Amino acid sequence: MEFLMDPGLWVGLITLIILEIVLGIDNLVFIAILAEKLPPEQRDKARVLGLSLALFMRLGLLFAISWLVTLTEPLINIFDHSFSGRDLILLGGGLFLVYKAVTELHEKIEGKPEVKVSNNVVYASFAAVVAQIVVLDAVFSLDSVITAIGMVDDIRIMMAAMIVAMAVMLLASKPLTAFVNRHQTVVILCLSFLLLIGISLIAEGFGFHIPKGYIYSGIGVAIAIEAFNQFGQRNVAKHESRIPLRHRTADSILKMMGGKVETETADAGQLQAQEAFAAEERYMIGGVLTLAERSVASIMTPRSQISWVDLNDSPEKIREQVLSVPHSLFPVCRGSMDKVISIVRAKELLDVLDDEAELKDLIKKHRPIYIFEKMKVIDAINTLRTSKGSLVMVSDEFGNVQGLISPLDVFEAIAGEFPDADEQLDLIKIADGEWQASGMLDVYQLELELGMLDLVEDDAGYISVSGLILDKMQGNVELGTELNYQGVQFKVTEMDGNRIKTVHIQV
Repeated sequence: MEFLMDPGLWVGLITLIILEIVLGIDNLVFIAILAEKLPPEQRDKARVLGLSLALFMRLGLLFAISWLVTLTEPLINIFDHSFSGRDLILLGGGLFLVYKAVTELHEKIEGKPEVKVSNNVVYASFAAVVAQIVVLDAVFSLDSVITAIGMVDDIRIMMAAMIVAMAVMLLASKPLTAFVNRHQTVVILCLSFLLLIGISLIAEGFGFHIPKGYIYSGIGVAIAIEAFNQFGQRNVAKHESRIPLRHRTADSILKMMGGKVETETADAGQLQAQEAFAAEERYMIGGVLTLAERSVASIMTPRSQISWVDLNDSPEKIREQVLSVPHSLFPVCRGSMDKVISIVRAKELLDVLDDEAELKDLIKKHRPIYIFEKMKVIDAINTLRTSKGSLVMVSDEFGNVQGLISPLDVFEAIAGEFPDADEQLDLIKIADGEWQASGMLDVYQLELELGMLDLVEDDAGYISVSGLILDKMQGNVELGTELNYQGVQFKVTEMDGNRIKTVHIQV
């Protein structure tokens, strides 16, 4: 055991291990690409089996040192150039490597989609992949073994270095394979490395020695550049993840629909029309994608704006009330809005108003439908469909009526406001970058109009512009109050008691 105390032995062993690992990197890259052609459950087995066979091959070559020495002697002469056995092996291995790298690159660059039939994918043969791993490793083993023979004299150190290097390769092969297959640009880069190494082996076979340092330094620079590229892509993905999913989806849909404006063939009028159409598309697609996260309360007609009929009033008063507003449907209540007993059409109500019996029959025919105010709009669409065009009442957890919705409210959430004759728009553009808004304006609608992303926070407790201002100002609001939020300037220009009635918005 005295030889273990020799410092030179340990230096030689560590140096040889490092060299064996470096010389095995290109082998690992090719194994990562070959293993992807197998079914997922066979990939680990192929890597382990292929590298294990390669280890036995390398150990066997060590015991055939005398034979290896003869490989460097001239074997044949072609056109006054002598080739040794080693040269022929390097030529064959280099040609094999160039062929495989070129065919793999061709597949990747062609970009042909993988054809799947009944979810069955045609994979490569397990034996064929393992055979390719062994053949390729045999080529690289030659360099590794000759390097080991040239560095140390003790065969035990050579064997130890190869075993340790192969163990590292076995441990590194799986994560390296996973990384390579996650990034297609890395696959192209690795195949380019293999092509470069194959060409260098062919050159070596013809007697032109290319220093390994040149090759590995070039590979190192390329790897460093690709590392920066991967970091850049990861940071882009990180920043994109902060953008709400609905906006990212809207952008993707618009790209698929050809949202890009062609400026080369369009004249000024066509260009303006195309840009306007694209903006309209963006608004409507954004509106559709918000339905899954908006609550019913954000699109309903609030309780204070509902025109309703009280059966306790006289027929004359009811008739006057119905004729004074342009609505075609009315909630019929008894005493208060919290006691809705029916939803009737104005024409039908006016026809039976003077006949108490027919009025009772009409009221019984149309029972009100209720939904919860915190229900998502997308979930309420089916209820609206079953209501057959009628109004649907919106209540809170205590059963108190908070508002009502109709199919028109859903459509307005997608395409913008369609005010009745007695209504005004909640958002009016008064100049470039300036709007006048009602305090009841839906914040989602403002987002779509401004093209903003962050006006509605996750789990926000507000749904209107006035709610946003009150939330950010902690309730301390008076006439002239200003709020700068997400680059948007809000200024309260009109109040009705403690209620914010009108807001000036500027970006």
